[in-house]
Amino acid sequence: MSFKDEVFEHGPCPDNPGWNRWDLKDQTLFNGAVMGKLITRVDEDGKARLRMFPERRHCNLQGIIHGAITLSLIDIALFVTMHRIGTGNAGPSVTLELSSQFVGGGDPARPLDAVTEIVRETGKLVFVRGLVVQDDDVVASFSGIVRKMQARG
Repeated sequence: MSFKDEVFEHGPCPDNPGWNRWDLKDQTLFNGAVMGKLITRVDEDGKARLRMFPERRHCNLQGIIHGAITLSLIDIALFVTMHRIGTGNAGPSVTLELSSQFVGGGDPARPLDAVTEIVRETGKLVFVRGLVVQDDDVVASFSGIVRKMQARG
């Protein structure tokens, strides 16, 4: 079972040529309510890229992007990776494991990108690794495992 068009919008983003939207149509759910606008593309090197546009609400008391927002971007990026460069089937699925290392602070004035690749994909598991970046600045590195679930009868 893949994403259904009636609940998910992943077509071209008119405001960002070369990018696609990554939105649930119900904006009261987590992605829209917390993360805001998300867009994605596949880079020339074959890696998937998920971009968010930080706002003040995404900052911590130090004025940098809150770690929970960075972790949320990473988690969403696992599923973007499955959909964009994997089998195309990103749902229903669950995150089994997520390992992350914060290596720099996120600047709320610049887009925040999760750039990912698939290490291996099996019938039930997808192993992903990547970096969260702002231009040439690395904010975090990560790896994760996603389990593809069977649709409930």
